[in-house]
Amino acid sequence: MQTNTLKNLEGFSGTLLIPVFETYAKSLVPIEFHGVSVPSKVFYGKKDTHYIVEKYDSLHIFIGLGKEIDYKSLKTIFRRIASKQRESFGSNVALVLPEQFTAEQTEAAISGLYLGTYDLGHFKKSDSHPFLSDDFVLSILSKKVAAESVSKAIKIATAQIATLNLVDLPPNVVTPKYLANWADESGKKYGFQVETLGFEAAAKAGLGAFLSVGKGSENEPQFVIMNYVPENANSKTKHIGLVGKGITFDTGGLNIKTAGMVHMKCDMAGGAAVFGAMQLIADLKLPVKVTAIVPCAENSVDAKSFLPSDVIHSYSGASIEIIDTDAEGRLVLADGLSYLIKNFKPEFIIDIATLTGSSVGTFGYECGALFTNNETISKKLQQSGDEVGERLWPLPLWDSYKSDIESDIADVKNYSGKPVAGAISAAKFLEYFTENHKAWAHLDIAGVAFGDDEFAKSKHATAFGVHLLTKFIENLAI
Repeated sequence: MQTNTLKNLEGFSGTLLIPVFETYAKSLVPIEFHGVSVPSKVFYGKKDTHYIVEKYDSLHIFIGLGKEIDYKSLKTIFRRIASKQRESFGSNVALVLPEQFTAEQTEAAISGLYLGTYDLGHFKKSDSHPFLSDDFVLSILSKKVAAESVSKAIKIATAQIATLNLVDLPPNVVTPKYLANWADESGKKYGFQVETLGFEAAAKAGLGAFLSVGKGSENEPQFVIMNYVPENANSKTKHIGLVGKGITFDTGGLNIKTAGMVHMKCDMAGGAAVFGAMQLIADLKLPVKVTAIVPCAENSVDAKSFLPSDVIHSYSGASIEIIDTDAEGRLVLADGLSYLIKNFKPEFIIDIATLTGSSVGTFGYECGALFTNNETISKKLQQSGDEVGERLWPLPLWDSYKSDIESDIADVKNYSGKPVAGAISAAKFLEYFTENHKAWAHLDIAGVAFGDDEFAKSKHATAFGVHLLTKFIENLAI
């Protein structure tokens, strides 16, 4: 998306986007802009409304924001306009920024516009969005300098669209190797290093829990390691570690799923969020070191599949009793966490995964579940989530839940076998592999990474986590 700045509308012809804060329905003063007057009986800026007027060879789209608006709502409003009013756009579009807009509101509006170009119909014959044409220009009309916010907004949306693609594409396209190749190409383009361990290299390294999950698939598992080092990094530069679950499809293994399997291409949404975050962190050139690991595997059914009651050995050296092969995400995350801690020793660690239906049962589709042993991280993650509309809420990691993962035959078991507290026992399992790291958090995003909304008829990706992780790291760097 190309952008430029306008000082005035002299000679402009095209589509004008005019955000309007709410007045009131019986206001005697009409909303006016560019010689166009709209009486309050017709439009007064109510949230989620818009009004279109054609005048001076231009379309004027007045966009209602309500009296106050949060980041997520503003982003959604502009995504809706771009997505559902695409016939109103040509090669010239001007966005009129209200004087009271903050840098964050400008960012939300423009990233929303760009997100509105995303189309779920990857395999349909259709025309691309007008915003994506080579001759398209988005002009910004503002009395304040907004170039930095505009640039940042486009980078955020670009990373989120890349993540939407990864999650929404089908599993016969997005295999573990596809993700490894994507990471390699993104690293070369945006500026981070990528190393991938295939089956033999992972076996040599001792990544037993990770490899057990992928044994039943013809698609070779890929253990993807990414490193971003900013310019002028030194011994005082903060170092953050990320781990994302990259299960490209989850049948449940031999404990095969009895419902909802059609949506299991989304089981790599945590890993996709890490991929998208790495792209965005590098694109924004944040002044932090980031090491990210995404263990990518397909949990399939085959004669080679791991079995319930197997005892496997993890990278940490701990043995794991397999109670349920559908509790596979925590196995790949366990090896990811152990490998990250032993080889890279980051100061802060966050893992993110579509891990349990239990988290959905607790929070529905409103927020992700947050588990952490560090109060500072807990507050910063919640604050960051609130700022960008990707909310989190904490659940306990009390030692009274330890018994859920105790095994008679091995050091630990991968599933409690109980129909309660599933998200907590999964988090306790992961905590076991953190070597008591003092600044670790686990995000269970099963309810917010893939779902229903106004932008498609079927369930689809949300890119939850991309902006959250990046914002957290931004705030940590301050």
